[in-house]
Amino acid sequence: MSTRFINRRDALRGGVALGALAVAGNAGLLHAAPPAVGKLPSRGNVIIRNAYVMTMERDVGDIAGGSVHFKDGAIVAVGKDIKAAGATVIDGKGAIVMPGMVETHWHMWNTLLRSMSGEKPEQGYFRTTSALGIKYEAGDMYQGTRLAAAEAINSGITYVHDYCHNIRGFDYATQDLRALQETGIRARFSYGPAQAQPNDKVMNLEDLVKLKNDWAKYSNGGLITLGFAWRGQGGNNSANKIPVEVWRAEIDAAKKMSLPITVHASGSRAVIGQIDGFVKAGVLEKGMQLIHAGFATPEELKAVAAVGAVVSLSPTSELRIGFGLQQISEFIEAGVLMGLSVDTVELTGNADMFGIMKFIQNVENGKRESEFKLSARRTLELGTIEGARSMGMGDQIGSLKAGKRADIIMVNTRSLNMGVFGDPAHMIVTAAQPSNVDTVVIDGRILKRGGKLTALKADQIATEANAASQALRKRANWS
Repeated sequence: MSTRFINRRDALRGGVALGALAVAGNAGLLHAAPPAVGKLPSRGNVIIRNAYVMTMERDVGDIAGGSVHFKDGAIVAVGKDIKAAGATVIDGKGAIVMPGMVETHWHMWNTLLRSMSGEKPEQGYFRTTSALGIKYEAGDMYQGTRLAAAEAINSGITYVHDYCHNIRGFDYATQDLRALQETGIRARFSYGPAQAQPNDKVMNLEDLVKLKNDWAKYSNGGLITLGFAWRGQGGNNSANKIPVEVWRAEIDAAKKMSLPITVHASGSRAVIGQIDGFVKAGVLEKGMQLIHAGFATPEELKAVAAVGAVVSLSPTSELRIGFGLQQISEFIEAGVLMGLSVDTVELTGNADMFGIMKFIQNVENGKRESEFKLSARRTLELGTIEGARSMGMGDQIGSLKAGKRADIIMVNTRSLNMGVFGDPAHMIVTAAQPSNVDTVVIDGRILKRGGKLTALKADQIATEANAASQALRKRANWS
């Protein structure tokens, strides 16, 4: 047992006591400690040279020995022999440079419940989420989302969809947003109901209106956009149905504010037909994001394609919870835009987009009994440019192109698991791991360099999140 391990273990033990007091309400103690989040780096004038550049633009392709120049948050040029007077040079030799990965649906707040979905019904995902969610305090939203955002950045994810379905008061929303702001990640924040929200009660729409009207205070200069996490119409049995006057009030409010709408739909055998319910109600529309949708019928699939709705798949959580095999080729062949998702580390344990891409390719090829059904390149598109398009962000991120925002990652190919350079898309999807991510740039800010986060103190963030989780479980009497 190394000294390093012993020190970290002791630090965690010591941090639990401090963090538990802070989360329990002694905010002064929390702020007395040095902050775990430093000042974000400025947006500079930088060029990455001599790298293998994967633009994810089909008409451009890859550029061996290429360069990417970015300045003041935007990509200036991508190619070879780029002149960039006065720019700081990063040597990209031995690295793959590509757009940051795009995550399209993540309950970031419940990262405090990491790996807590157990092996028996009383500790299953939905019961655990609800039982602990109702005991959350506003500070727990901050701690869970900050931990998730830090993990995302460290893992090469530059955009997240923060599907926030435990807003128990206005401060719960603002504390969640605070974590996104401080870490510097690009995001959509989708405002949702609280855990255990009564089916016959309309969620708090007054606070949503307030948030929308004051959005300039929370958008982090445009880095964060606002969306709506709709509950939908409920399940197929009477106990889970949401009265029409309730769900209609909720979705109409979102439409009135022109917010993008996302909803869990037809994700398991128990809720077959939910998308058809949207069609019949006249609410399925262009850009509406359907989560999971693994049990969409052929008629529903056609309806989704016809209106231009989009889908988010989370293969690691969908299989872990027993939702069955995804419909991947069906949506691709229908021309439906798709993105990939972490969903919840309460089920999956981590936020590894490389692993998610590998998983979805293997699932589809296994399902189709073909080594070649879903290529690595097509899979990588789902994790980058297509995911961005599905979120309405394709003109800003998801590929490396002059004029787009500078969301860029460098992946070290000299590590043991990447040491033989072959097909780069295959390497990224099948071999790469978060530990291979050397550099992360979001909106021109270098938030990871040389394998280390530049503004976030990872150990302290983990320690404080663990303390918050321990205090939460104590309040909930959850072992």
